[in-house]
Amino acid sequence: MKTPNATSLLTGALAGVTAALLLLGVNAQSYFAILFVAAAALPVLIAGLGWGNAAAAVAVVVAGLGLAMFASPLSALFVVIIMLAPAAWLSHLANLARPASELGGPDGALAWYPLSDILSHLVLLVTGAAIIIGAITGYDDSLASLVVDQVVIAMKAQDPQYNLSPEVIEQLKSAFHIGWPLLFGTLWVMILFTAYYVASRIVQMSGKNLRPREDMPSTLRMHRYSIFAFLGGLVLAFMGGSLATIGAVICGTFGAGFLLAGFAVFHFRTRGKSWRLPVLWIGYMSVLIFQVPAFFFLLSGLMDTRRAIALSPAGKTTDTETKDL
Repeated sequence: MKTPNATSLLTGALAGVTAALLLLGVNAQSYFAILFVAAAALPVLIAGLGWGNAAAAVAVVVAGLGLAMFASPLSALFVVIIMLAPAAWLSHLANLARPASELGGPDGALAWYPLSDILSHLVLLVTGAAIIIGAITGYDDSLASLVVDQVVIAMKAQDPQYNLSPEVIEQLKSAFHIGWPLLFGTLWVMILFTAYYVASRIVQMSGKNLRPREDMPSTLRMHRYSIFAFLGGLVLAFMGGSLATIGAVICGTFGAGFLLAGFAVFHFRTRGKSWRLPVLWIGYMSVLIFQVPAFFFLLSGLMDTRRAIALSPAGKTTDTETKDL
C-alpha cells in the first residue's frame, strides 16, 4: 500500500475531474455517449492501481462533487454508487498482498488478492448498487409498463400503421420487467471489468503498478460459492414482483461473472494451438451476433470455479505465478 502524499492526492483530483468531464459529456447526446460512460471508471482505477487508496478516494469525491454541481445531486449519487465507488474498491483489492508463507507458499514471495475474489466482489457491488438504485427510483411493474407504453406511442408516431395487439404489449411489458434488470446487471459488470483490465494494463506499461501482471486465462474464475447465488437468482426471477426484479439483477450480474470466466477458460484451453486466433475470433463474433453461444461460455464458467492465488517475488513487479486453492 502506498503512503498518501501530495502527488497521489493531486493525481486523484485530476482523475476525478477527468471522470466528471467524461460523464458530463454524455449530456451532449452524441454517438460516443456510451463510450464516455464506459470510460469514466478508467481514471479512478488508474489512480487507485498506480497511486493507492487515497488517490482513488479523492477521485471519487472530486468526480461526485463535480457531477453534483454541474448535473444534479441525484445523478452524482447514482454514478458514485454504480461506477466510481466500485472502481475505487476494485483498485484497493487489486493492491492487497501478504507474505505467501502465511498461506503455505514459499518464503520471499508475495501472495496477491485472488482475481476470482476480485471478480466476485465486482459482481456483488454491481448487484447491490442496482438494487439500491432500483429502490430509489421505484422500479417496479408499473414503471416497466410505462416505459413500454411510451415506446409503443413513439413507434406509432413514426409509423401510424404500427400496431400491436394488447396481448403482445402485455408480453413485452412482462419481458421488459425482467429483461431490463438482467441486461443492466450484465452490461455493468462487463463494463467495469473491462475498465479494470484496461486500467491495469495502462498502469503496468507506465511502471506505476503495485500488482504484477498475472495470467488472466488461468486465474480469472468466479468463487465456487457464487454458483449458489446464481441459482438463487434464477429461483427469485420466477416469483414475480420485486423478488423477480432482484432475481433478474442477480442472474445478470453473476451470469456476467461466469461468462467472463468462461471466456478466460476458452483462452486458456486454446493456448498454444495453431488454430487459436481464428477460433477465438469466431467464438467472440458468434456471441456478439447470435447471443445463443454465450450459454456455452456461461456453462464453461460455471463448471470451472478453480481459485488461484498469484505469487510474485517480494519487492518486484515481474509476472506472477499461480497457486490453486
